[in-house]
Amino acid sequence: MGKKIKKEVEPPPKDVFDPLSVESKKAATVVLMLSSPEEEVLSKACEALYKFAAKGEENKLTLLELGALEPMFKLVTHEDPVVRRNATMVVGIMASHNDVKKSLRQLDVTSAFIARLAPEEDVVIHEFASLCLVHMAVEYNSKVQIFEQGGLEPLIRLLGSPDPDVKKNCVECIYNLVQDFQSRAAIRELNVIPPLLELLKSDYPIIQLLALKTLGIITIDKETRMMLRENQGLDHLFKILETKDFNDLHVEALGVVANCLEDVDTMQLIQETGCLRKLLAFTEVSTLPEFQRNAAKAITKAAYDPENRKILNEQEVEKCLVTLLGTDNDGTKIAASQAISAMCENLASKQTIGNLGIPQLVQLLSSDNEEVKEAAATALVNLTTSHLGNASAVADADGIEPLINILSSRRDGAVASAATVLTNLAIQEPLRLNIQSHGIMSALVEPLNSNNSTVQSRAALVVAAVCCDAEARAELRNSGGLDPLVKLLHSKHDEVRRNACWAVMVCASDELTAAEMTRLGALDILEEINLSIGRKNNFSEAALDKILDHNLSQKYSQMGYLSCNNIISDGFYDYGQVKPGVKLLSLEELSGQELNDHRAIILVNAKLPEPEPTTPFPTEERAVQEIVTTRNLSSVSTIRKTSKEKNSAVEDKPESPGRNASISKGSTREKGSRKGKWKKEEEKPKEEEIETTMPKIMEDVPEKIIWLPPVDTILQEYINEISKTILPLATTKEQVIQLAQFVADKMGGPIERDKLHEFSWELHISEIEYELKCNVVPIGKINKGTFYHRALLFKVLADRIGIGCSLVRGEYNRGWNEVKLVDDSPLGIPGLLLPPQVFIVDLMYQPGYLMKDGSPEANHYRRI
Repeated sequence: MGKKIKKEVEPPPKDVFDPLSVESKKAATVVLMLSSPEEEVLSKACEALYKFAAKGEENKLTLLELGALEPMFKLVTHEDPVVRRNATMVVGIMASHNDVKKSLRQLDVTSAFIARLAPEEDVVIHEFASLCLVHMAVEYNSKVQIFEQGGLEPLIRLLGSPDPDVKKNCVECIYNLVQDFQSRAAIRELNVIPPLLELLKSDYPIIQLLALKTLGIITIDKETRMMLRENQGLDHLFKILETKDFNDLHVEALGVVANCLEDVDTMQLIQETGCLRKLLAFTEVSTLPEFQRNAAKAITKAAYDPENRKILNEQEVEKCLVTLLGTDNDGTKIAASQAISAMCENLASKQTIGNLGIPQLVQLLSSDNEEVKEAAATALVNLTTSHLGNASAVADADGIEPLINILSSRRDGAVASAATVLTNLAIQEPLRLNIQSHGIMSALVEPLNSNNSTVQSRAALVVAAVCCDAEARAELRNSGGLDPLVKLLHSKHDEVRRNACWAVMVCASDELTAAEMTRLGALDILEEINLSIGRKNNFSEAALDKILDHNLSQKYSQMGYLSCNNIISDGFYDYGQVKPGVKLLSLEELSGQELNDHRAIILVNAKLPEPEPTTPFPTEERAVQEIVTTRNLSSVSTIRKTSKEKNSAVEDKPESPGRNASISKGSTREKGSRKGKWKKEEEKPKEEEIETTMPKIMEDVPEKIIWLPPVDTILQEYINEISKTILPLATTKEQVIQLAQFVADKMGGPIERDKLHEFSWELHISEIEYELKCNVVPIGKINKGTFYHRALLFKVLADRIGIGCSLVRGEYNRGWNEVKLVDDSPLGIPGLLLPPQVFIVDLMYQPGYLMKDGSPEANHYRRI
């Protein structure tokens, strides 16, 4: 047997590097290994870096700072599947860090990761590639990139992946993407509903939750809701709602159902299957405040459709909503109140909720939560609008006081709603009086001063509704509410301006309030508004007319017309026609002007100064009083007010009208002559006595001078005469005829038509002006008057004895009066009441002759 010879081992090639195991404790060293050409080195380096990055956010930032991201991203597309898988894992887990996401957006990684979702790729690559896309899809630009690069299709396909992590990442990425409407439209075409419904059966709650959230977003669109219904999606949703173990999913499932309830077809389907009744019952007994809140929101959405409101009413949804008002959660109370507001569009629901829920809503008005107050007040707005019974129920539930308290709230919506409810209540007089008794006027001052246009508008509306009597207007006036109300007339908002005009119109029914608003500039503002085509409205014209009713001088000068309801009182003056927007000077200012050749101002003032109270004076004070009275007789226009003397007693004297009218010009000059005359008539010792007493009295005399217009005693005599002779006549027609003849007789008598030009009334008026040294002429002084003088006097006297009469200004010194009279009954029909007809009263040619309005003779009388 031959000897065995040991085979010698051949030495390894000299150009081959022996395998080397490297251990590194520095991440930077491993990062350097990412540049290796060896797949095994790259794979192990990526594996090590994955473990390092998974330990925390700080490590991810460290790798980013070491420059690992860019070489790592290059390895995502490596040819070796292991290297590709490990690199995808590292980038996928690092993408949760914000700084890493920013760097990835700069590297434009979305297309590479979408490519990793291909079917041939490993499941692990699917998991981490989709995870990276989840983090990237949070930002809008990345969403657009994923959508434009076709990322939706592979994501939807992978919803059927056997790996739950892949499913979770894909559905979450889809949820992020469908926040944008373009993705919602595209995802519908890709038939996403079936795989999403399949995910609802998952054993993992997070996957179910993400699927429900995605369905909640995409079912905003009606077409997607139809697809959901066609795929029996409602069955899946209600199965979740009926399963107690799925409590954590109920809120999201209800959100999807809420979207579906907006469609009438879906609502009918839910009703027919009995699911709607189950939903309402479950809502009432649910212990989840968020579920109850979302259920109320779902009802609100559905109630926007009239057919849905009808179905909900048939299912007695009102009971459920009233129950929710009594929960402890403020969010649920708010949502239930909003649902009630929406359901009130249905009249039957409004009635039912009014019977069941008004006390609870009134109770919520006193909540500590301002949003709850606002929601409750808004619900009461809709409940009380056009429903007197519900308005009374609010008052019966003691709701007026909390509503008024809300007017001082800082929440504009609450204030506006509370004001609207109060307006709805004020329609009924007993409730209006109740509101007034709670100090509503002073409470409205703050809302009227608000900067919010809605609050301003609603507050003005309350004023218009409540200020229907003098007491309320006085309270508003005394509380300072007129100033902000008048300022609202300047508003650029049409509704605010309209409601402010409405309120001003109502308040102007009171003379004191109208005067105060005039002082605050309401008259000027309304005139300006009515001159603007874009700003004027029906209420602005009515408000101006109402204020002018208490400023008849301005009204007649501006509009050239006074109705039978405009009763001319003392202090009225006819300045003549003024252009719209021109401010009419006061009588005092006009009396103080130098004598000019302009048209004379005709004054109506038969009122004597009121006699002072009969208080006994000491001897010295009585003498001083006689001095003051004597001075007042000759200087009515400059009365000094003392602490014991408010109005001086004046005795009628024939020369008083002329003398009084000229006081404004020459009171200082005439004072000396009057004083000298008095001295001659009195004894010297008494004069000294008076002079020693005078300083004592004058100490109490304030410096302010009150101006009073001169008294027209002749006009007073006219009034006394017609009261005795014309007032007792049996019929209005007789009174009109006799009064016309009386006026014509006092102003120059009848005039022939052909000789009208010879009637020198202008010279007569000029002589009176010269005599009085004043442009203001008392009407009683005029003995020769033309059309407009006679028409004015007729109106003045007719108003004093109760004859209904209007005054109209024409052109070229024309003026006339219109009266309404009833003709005699036709023969053979006794007792027949005919409608009154308008007649023009002839005061010039045939005084007392009545011309039917519209007749040729009436037209000829009014025009040259």
